[in-house]
Amino acid sequence: MSKANHSESIIPSPSAETEILSGSEALIRSLIAEGVEVMFGYPGGAIMPVFDALYDHKKEIRHILVRHEQGAVHAAQGYARVSQKTGVALVTSGPGATNAITGITDAMMDSTPLVIISGQVASGLLGTDAFQEADVIGVTLPITKWNYQIRRAEDIPWAVSRAFYIASSGRPGPVVLDIAKDAQIDRCPFSYRKTDFLRSYQPVPRPEEEKIRKAAALINAAKKPFALVGQGVLLGHAEEELCAFLEKGGIPFASTILGLSAMPSGHPLNCGMLGMHGNIAPNMKTNECDVLIAIGMRFDDRVTGDLKTYAKQAQVVHFDIDPAEMDKNVKTTVKVLGDARQTLPIVTQLLEKQTHEAWLSSFKPYAEKEYACVIREELFPQNGGAIKMGEVVNKITEATHNSAICVTDVGQHQMMATRYFKYTRSRSMVTSGGLGTMGFGLPAGIGAKYGAPDRTVCIFVGDGGFQMTIEELGAIMEYNIDVKIILLNNQFLGMVRQWQELFFDERYSETHLKNPDFIKIADAYGIRGRKVTERKELDGAIAEMLTHKGAYLLEVVVETKGMVYPMVPAGGCVTDILIGNGHKI
Repeated sequence: MSKANHSESIIPSPSAETEILSGSEALIRSLIAEGVEVMFGYPGGAIMPVFDALYDHKKEIRHILVRHEQGAVHAAQGYARVSQKTGVALVTSGPGATNAITGITDAMMDSTPLVIISGQVASGLLGTDAFQEADVIGVTLPITKWNYQIRRAEDIPWAVSRAFYIASSGRPGPVVLDIAKDAQIDRCPFSYRKTDFLRSYQPVPRPEEEKIRKAAALINAAKKPFALVGQGVLLGHAEEELCAFLEKGGIPFASTILGLSAMPSGHPLNCGMLGMHGNIAPNMKTNECDVLIAIGMRFDDRVTGDLKTYAKQAQVVHFDIDPAEMDKNVKTTVKVLGDARQTLPIVTQLLEKQTHEAWLSSFKPYAEKEYACVIREELFPQNGGAIKMGEVVNKITEATHNSAICVTDVGQHQMMATRYFKYTRSRSMVTSGGLGTMGFGLPAGIGAKYGAPDRTVCIFVGDGGFQMTIEELGAIMEYNIDVKIILLNNQFLGMVRQWQELFFDERYSETHLKNPDFIKIADAYGIRGRKVTERKELDGAIAEMLTHKGAYLLEVVVETKGMVYPMVPAGGCVTDILIGNGHKI
């Protein structure tokens, strides 16, 4: 269906009762109609009419002025991930839009519902290399779920309605609306209708009864079932349905990084985290189970390792909403297409009540070995020495009673946080998964606090990634955002250094960092901070951070050459696990 046909069917003819508004006012009214309460952005020439219209609607929509457009999109991501709403970012044309590209790509990889609105030069100047013109539609085509350039004011309500529906339905993702400046200024009749159907778009496949029965039969017959829990459970709001499914079937499970917190960390069937730096037991048992049940996850290479050796003994049941993920990486025995919130209960009804006690108990020796060889010394070092990343994470999660939101940047600290932070509530882990974006943490933490203002937000950053978006301390200062920033400072680009040590003969090329005085920088932004170098100071500093009302930077100087173990080398077999000092499982 063409744009003109859509416009004719949705935009009414002018009448005495129809309001005539500028395109910018129509945009703001459309956002209000979609329930937008907060958005993140940065003004500029080509989006100035929209910011002018926003001036009259500050009570309805709160705009957070970030310090860089990448920060705007990451903040919108953090907001979306914890609030269950669509995040919104507002940027100008040219460099404003291109600065947002990293965040848009990150959101696409991690299925985060966003609407990014960019200004554009006037429609008559398109294609002339006008000042701050960039081909936003061409650039964002492969990294969005949908994008659209608006050249007429009357198309704005239609496009916004469609954008929010596409971004939030089915498998979520980012949508870009690129609005020409004359469309923002011109006037048009305004009427808004929410989209709930598009003829060419089926966001949720209809479950197939035959596949449901086959899945249940396979699981009922399994002696060693094992479930892999991904972010699709969280995106589908299917946490309760997942719990009922796992408990009735007595099925042990582990989570992808983005699936963490879908189930409480302390659940008796929870065997930990999957993947390169995941727990030993679930990685080993992936290649021992007889039925592998993937729920809302995409078999990323950091989870599977070498596909030629991954779970070859198992029959695979894959629950997912996106047909494109089926058989993309791992060949499945049964494909259960549909929303997990709908499909899991149907399968659960057909399951026999089981416990699989012997199978579950077989995970314990691996867990005990991991604790003895890796975890105990990381969390409770016995021989003094420098502070370890893991012990900092563990002390903070315990001090928050495992109820805080954990936001991370990317690197060694990210893996330590995902391994050792614990969860009692859903939507408590916010991190960059598929793209691995350094600089994600600080702005995402800002968005997370707006998405869940009543919860404690702990942002774990490394000294490398922190400096990529450190300017967002300005937004924290301006809006007095109560986030707790934990800087684990090892004076290295730690994860790259780890790979250099293991795979590049300890040739530490351009990974050592000469860092500034971070506490002075925080102080310049009016943010309270404390630097800890001795283990004996750590408990008191954590207590001070958590009781302080307002933003706080806790810098902890950790061991310079710490390692994240266990580790499955890239491209290796998922059971080929390093546990330190050259030793393997």
